[in-house]
Amino acid sequence: MLNYLNQIPTVSKFWLIGSVLVSTLVQVNVISPLNLYFSFHSAFINNQPWRILTTFFYFGDISIDLFLHLFFFVRYSRMLEEEQFASNKADYVWSLIVMSTMLLAMSPLINLPFLSSALSSALVYIWARSHPNAHIGLLVFIIRASYLPWAIVLLSWLITGRATAATTELAGIVVGHLWYFSKSIWPKELAAKGKPLLPTPRILTELLNN
Repeated sequence: MLNYLNQIPTVSKFWLIGSVLVSTLVQVNVISPLNLYFSFHSAFINNQPWRILTTFFYFGDISIDLFLHLFFFVRYSRMLEEEQFASNKADYVWSLIVMSTMLLAMSPLINLPFLSSALSSALVYIWARSHPNAHIGLLVFIIRASYLPWAIVLLSWLITGRATAATTELAGIVVGHLWYFSKSIWPKELAAKGKPLLPTPRILTELLNN
């Protein structure tokens, strides 16, 4: 187990350990999910700022749905961190910050108290857009990577039996697309002059890339 963890890059490892720890503490009744979800009123009016972070670490009670989401999150977060962001950890951290902020802003509008699955879905979308012709095994099926985010939406809906599960995954796809647009599509537009829409702050680059 330790050998496996050591193979996972830093950011993905931190997120994985935090998520497993939070779900375990909830399972043994040390903490309650009611203290973890995000709401604007609780976080900013009732002075409970930790909810801004904990909403991204709770994937649910220990169940097949939890393990499914952890599998997809670890697999695609790891591949992004090792491949696309291998030489620029600051860019990866910045992408997580920006997408998390967008999800927090969307949360009250579509009633999504927990955002971990949505952020994981955003990472899957970004990877799939970067590798559209790759073939991926999903349960007993082999599908093209370009269809993977939509397959996960359907799978989450079928496993949980709740339409809110599909809404969560779709929110992640929307946020993932906005980020992908800002980094990969917008810089190619004439008006952009090759510059990304949301560049990584210099202080973050100096802190993490050194």
